[in-house]
Amino acid sequence: MSQPTNTRIVLASRPEGRVKPGNFRIEEAAIPTPRDGEVLLKILYLSLDPYMRGRMDDAKSYAAPVAIDAVMEGGTVAEVIESRHPGYKNGDFVLSHSGWQSYAISDGGGLRKLDPEVAPLSTAVGILGMPGFTAYTGLLTIGQPKPGETVVVAAASGPVGSTVGQIARLKGARAIGIAGGPEKCAFIRDELGFDAAIDHHSPDFSEQLKLACPDGIDVYFENVGGAVWDAVFPLLNTFARIPVCGLIAQYDGLDTSGKDRLPHLMRDVLKKSLLIRGFIQREFVDQRPAFTEAMGKWLQSGEVKYREDIVEGLANAPEAFMGLLQGHNFGKLVIHVTD
Repeated sequence: MSQPTNTRIVLASRPEGRVKPGNFRIEEAAIPTPRDGEVLLKILYLSLDPYMRGRMDDAKSYAAPVAIDAVMEGGTVAEVIESRHPGYKNGDFVLSHSGWQSYAISDGGGLRKLDPEVAPLSTAVGILGMPGFTAYTGLLTIGQPKPGETVVVAAASGPVGSTVGQIARLKGARAIGIAGGPEKCAFIRDELGFDAAIDHHSPDFSEQLKLACPDGIDVYFENVGGAVWDAVFPLLNTFARIPVCGLIAQYDGLDTSGKDRLPHLMRDVLKKSLLIRGFIQREFVDQRPAFTEAMGKWLQSGEVKYREDIVEGLANAPEAFMGLLQGHNFGKLVIHVTD
C-alpha cells in the first residue's frame, strides 16, 4: 500500500481573460514533518471564493498575488494530526488559511479552534466564516438598512448575498434578491423569505426590478457589477448606500460591454448624494465577537438559513472554481478534501 502524499494545486500560469485548466497544476509532494512549535494539519474543507481570481493576476491590490508555482491560497478547515505545539493537540479542529493542498504545516499563527458540536465544520468557511461576516459587516456598517427601506442584493443565492437579504429582513427592510435562473430565485424567495427575486437572465430583467422596487432602492449591496449595476443604478434613491463587496462580472473577462459609465455615475453620485464604499471584511475585525453572537442566535432560531454546494475531491477544485466565476455554484462553494 503506497504512502499518502500531499496533493497540492499550484498556479502554473497567470490567466489571460478567463481562467483555464492550464492555469493550474496538480503536484504530489511528501507530507511535511512538524518541528518544535508546529502542527501538521490535514485539510478537510477548502473554501472557494471569487476573490481568488484577483490573486491569480500580478496586479497591485489589497493583498499580494499568488506567485507562479505556489500553492493557490484559500481558507480551510483542518484537523491537527501531529502536534509539537503546546496550544494544540492531535484531534483538534481548526480554521486555517492553508490553501489548495491536503496537508500543511502551521506554527499556530492565525489558527482558530473549532467545536464540531456547535455547528458543522464546513460552516467555518461559510455562514459563520468570512462570507457571513462580510455580509454582516458590509450591510450593517455601510448599508445601515432602516425599517421600511428597500435593500437590493446581487448574487443573492450565494453565501454573501443570501445572508445580506436575510439580515435586511431581520432589520425590518424589504429584501429584493437578484439571482441567475428560476431555481435560485425560488430558493431565495420561498426558502429564505426574500420579498422578491429577480432573474437577471430574463429579457425584461430591468423592468421586473423596477416593478419590485416601486419606492426605489435605499441600499444596494454590490457583488456583481456589469449589466446588473446598469439596471440598479437608475433606481437608487437620494442618500442611497452602496457597499461594494465584489464585481464578479468583471473578474474573469465576462463584462465585455466596453461602456464608459464614469460620467453618468459621478453625476448621480453628486446629484443623489450617494454613498459608495468598497470594503474588505478584515477592516471590521473588531465586530467579529458581535457577529459570532448574533449569527449563532439567528442560526439556532432558524431566522437565518444557509445552503452549501460541496464538491468532493481536491482535484476537482480548478473546475469548480472556474464554474464559480460563471455563476454555476448554488450556495457556498466548498471542496471536501478527500484522500
